[in-house]
Amino acid sequence: MKKMAMGMPAFERATILVVGDVMLDRYWQGPSCRISPEAPVPVISVDEKTDRLGGAANVATNLAKLGCKVTLMGIVGNDEAGMSVRNLVSENNIKHQLQVSQSAPTVTKLRVLSRHQQLLRMDFEAPFSKVDSVALLERFKESLDGIDIVLISDYAKGSVQDTQAFIQAAAARAIPVFVDPKTGRYDRYRHANLLTPNMHEFEQVVGPCINDADMVKKGMQLIEDLQLQSLLITRGEKGISLLRPSYEPVHLPAHAREVYDVTGAGDTVIAVLAGALAAGKDIVESVQIANLAAAIVVSKSGTATVLPHELRDAIKGLTNSKSSFLNEESLIEVVKDARLQGERIVFTNGCFDLLHAGHVSYLSEAKQLGDKLIVAVNSDESVRALKGATRPINCLNDRMLVLAGLAAVDWVVPFEDATPERLLELIKPDVLAKGGDYTYDQVVGHEIVTGYGGEVVVLGLTENKSTSSTVNKIQNLQ
Repeated sequence: MKKMAMGMPAFERATILVVGDVMLDRYWQGPSCRISPEAPVPVISVDEKTDRLGGAANVATNLAKLGCKVTLMGIVGNDEAGMSVRNLVSENNIKHQLQVSQSAPTVTKLRVLSRHQQLLRMDFEAPFSKVDSVALLERFKESLDGIDIVLISDYAKGSVQDTQAFIQAAAARAIPVFVDPKTGRYDRYRHANLLTPNMHEFEQVVGPCINDADMVKKGMQLIEDLQLQSLLITRGEKGISLLRPSYEPVHLPAHAREVYDVTGAGDTVIAVLAGALAAGKDIVESVQIANLAAAIVVSKSGTATVLPHELRDAIKGLTNSKSSFLNEESLIEVVKDARLQGERIVFTNGCFDLLHAGHVSYLSEAKQLGDKLIVAVNSDESVRALKGATRPINCLNDRMLVLAGLAAVDWVVPFEDATPERLLELIKPDVLAKGGDYTYDQVVGHEIVTGYGGEVVVLGLTENKSTSSTVNKIQNLQ
């Protein structure tokens, strides 16, 4: 498999509707220092209680964290757990239509942990009624306008009892349907565009697979029997496999990480896959990205999600690209992610034709003003306009490559304009820094930065160090 030649999907372009079994994942944890005198079990002194969204709601949370526009539809009970679900959904900025059942409780899984080890799980649930599911279907049919992809998260709890009716309603609007199945009755998912079982779920339906070839043969037969367009099988430590009619199978290895908790990994895979496809990536690229996301989420504790900066870093690591080389669009995205992490953004700019000790010193000093340092580099044409026809000595790519090698520099971006003012307006860095050969009033863009409350800093000057003096010295030696 070739390394990916792609960047982060524009998830904000994706509009996805998630329908299915909404759950509440509860975690009670604390230290265990003694064994109960009543039975040979540890006594947990609970000092922390955490509620997280699970099932279909976790799929929706994954999508929302990536920046997708997502609507969640499902059923909760008329109880305290249902209220907690509704509060969490609102806190995660997920548009929702959660139907309240009067006949069954909110599906809740309570996990008791000590020292990061799960000791016990208790489930609170009862099947939702046919009346609840029919009412959800009618609301679903009314919610399909503007939707790119429908995700059905079916944990066999009764929210989507007539699964075919949901699939056909979306198909009538030419909306692709992806299903994450947790029931062995795969005939329910006939005509879905994509099915995403894990290996255990797949073998429960088709029987044991003795090797990859056997898995592919049985998978292709399942595609034919159910008239699917694609089948994606998640295989744990063996990676992930994509099967499609008329195409060679795509087998991707798992990305080596310490597996801490596999809870919700399937939710992450289907969410990232759908989000990437709806954002314009093709299916193979989308599967590659979803595979990376799965590796990230299993390294976290409990029902977890993948954050944009984590996924972007993973994509960069796999492509082995110059991760600090960015265009304007990508720069805006990574800055957005950094701000979500509370990081302070520093910006500086220049030609950097011949990198010298003065540059290195001032860039190191600039990095100390925040968490991330952006270096904007004049294009070759703009350098000529500023410095004359004999400059630059080094082309733009070479200048950016040298800058990217500095430990202080996080991101390098080129700009064609005569000044960086447009970039400053787009990015709005917290700090605009320049070397000590400028005065405050000479720093281009200082009015823009101070206008929105940013800071302008003129750094120290390393004497007798400049590109022009270096060029002159070389010329005098000739």
